[in-house]
Amino acid sequence: MEQGNRTTVTEFIFLGLSSSREVQLALFFLFLILYISVLLGNLLLIVAIQSDPRLNCPMYFFLAKLAFLDICYCSVTSPKALKDFFSSFKAISYGGCMAQVFLIHFLGAAELLLLVGMAFDRYMAVCRPLHYASLVNPKLCWMVVVAAWTGGLVHAVTLMSFVTELQFCGLNNTLDSFYCDIPQVAKLACASVSSTEIIAFASNEGVILPCFLMLIASYCFLLLKLRSYPPKARSNVTSTCITHVIVIVFMFSPAIYIYWYPFRNVAVDKSVTVFHTMIFPLTNPVIYTLRNKEVASSMKRMIHRYFLLQVGTQESYTWDKFP
Repeated sequence: MEQGNRTTVTEFIFLGLSSSREVQLALFFLFLILYISVLLGNLLLIVAIQSDPRLNCPMYFFLAKLAFLDICYCSVTSPKALKDFFSSFKAISYGGCMAQVFLIHFLGAAELLLLVGMAFDRYMAVCRPLHYASLVNPKLCWMVVVAAWTGGLVHAVTLMSFVTELQFCGLNNTLDSFYCDIPQVAKLACASVSSTEIIAFASNEGVILPCFLMLIASYCFLLLKLRSYPPKARSNVTSTCITHVIVIVFMFSPAIYIYWYPFRNVAVDKSVTVFHTMIFPLTNPVIYTLRNKEVASSMKRMIHRYFLLQVGTQESYTWDKFP
């Protein structure tokens, strides 16, 4: 329907990442490998944490919830993107597009806030070790998780209240991307979107940048605090803190770049969005497995137990072989 120069948009058309069939085929296999890796890697991480009593502590509790968010986050855009690689007409309904925008910001903000909770857990472990077990109890851990999900919901609802008010002109409903997000959708809006740009900037960077700076500052403080620890204890905690910092940098850098100037048109945006939606969710299982000996050992034991059950062997086994 069209009223004057305004059109009621019922669907959006994706231009995708390339118009070449050969490139699209290569990208399909790349996306498929990445998506399967995200699913398997994070599921393996969750199962390893849940099945190993030695990982029954707040840090790994939060890590399992982070892995679950990664699975959900990657699943918002990946299935649709994989399907579109074999379609010459890459369309998404208006409702589907708005759902993608909502879920991306809901899950992204929840994950960001959960990282803040993980930083608080490390602060308590380093600065209040004698009171850590009593203060950071299961009830508090669940409260942190609920607060993270609630904060993500409030953030997404706030953004959507402005995005759904956008009016679209003419017949231009083409998005130069492979998924829906505020910067792409707002470019199609009628007249000036300066107010929407300000809201998007304030809502995203008002959350992302302060949290990023706060997290980096808190971990720098913790690393300085660790200088007074005995060498062995300092090594273990330092490794954990550095792992958290790597995850934070991998998550925040693309987000800050994408939403700093949300309506500019720069070619590199597509490669950054691919990293942000497909590669980042894979970093948690990879980084934590490589840098955390307890997680790596738990995964090895779990995989070995699985293969022992598969072959039906009854041979005795010494776990010391898998330190």
